[in-house]
Amino acid sequence: MNASVRLYSLPFRSVKTYVFAFLFIAGNIALPQLCHLMPVGGPTWLPIYFFTLIAAYKFGFRVGLLTAVFSPLLNHLLFGMPALAVLPAILIKSGLLAGAAAWVARRTRNVSLAGLLAAILAYQVIGTACEWAICGDFMLAVQDFRMGIPGMLLQLFGGYAVLKALNRI
Repeated sequence: MNASVRLYSLPFRSVKTYVFAFLFIAGNIALPQLCHLMPVGGPTWLPIYFFTLIAAYKFGFRVGLLTAVFSPLLNHLLFGMPALAVLPAILIKSGLLAGAAAWVARRTRNVSLAGLLAAILAYQVIGTACEWAICGDFMLAVQDFRMGIPGMLLQLFGGYAVLKALNRI
């Protein structure tokens, strides 16, 4: 399934970069709050990554990176989640997701389920290896694969739907 969409790579000097980053950061603050209303909603739905994927895929690495860095930091400062102990791993995975999504979008120049899946698997596999190196606990590092499959599916199919809907921008 491919969808023809307009994809951008906004520069840091553009006001649009910060406006879009602000909107995606707001989404990455609201969605985790909704997911945390459910038991183990964060580890299951992986909400902190959803709008980072869309930001980087649609508007490029810079918007994605701003979203990837400020979403977890602001969530931690405002709500204490993610916990300080897992914040480095989440920041690494978020940054990897921004890079992978922007790279796939730039390379393919379209939105496809295969492209989104490649970006999601790239950040999860590399991020899991980094998390394992940081914490030294393999089972903790693979938690996203043990519990987060619904979240990865949400990123894949929900991300595809949102990117297709954003075609007007």
